[in-house]
Amino acid sequence: MTTRDDLKEIADRWMEDVWQRGDVEAIDELHAPDFVDHSPAGRTPDRDGFKAGVAELYAAFPDFSTVTERLVIDATADTVAVRWTAVGTHKGTFMGVPPTGKRIAFEGVEILRIRDGRIVERWGEWD
Repeated sequence: MTTRDDLKEIADRWMEDVWQRGDVEAIDELHAPDFVDHSPAGRTPDRDGFKAGVAELYAAFPDFSTVTERLVIDATADTVAVRWTAVGTHKGTFMGVPPTGKRIAFEGVEILRIRDGRIVERWGEWD
């Protein structure tokens, strides 16, 4: 079983590397090869689809930045819930919407299931 500290470390690194820096290569390290995205937003529900989504987000919002507001860890289920807020300036086409130049702020919740030190499942809801 993964410890609470291990789960926190993985979730913190995921938020920092992927969502604060847009490092799509970190996804290969953090996500298991059999990773399943239960919220793929029209992309394939695997690692490659997730990487494409992050790349698309950072292409549209190059200054995208997140803050982890709260982590809830269930070590018995190897699960972490992350509540976050984010800001970014819309400088590229996103989901078919041309750039507006407007700064946006929004929030979301991610639920991660972790096995053997890697993320195997993700559920995400964004506002």
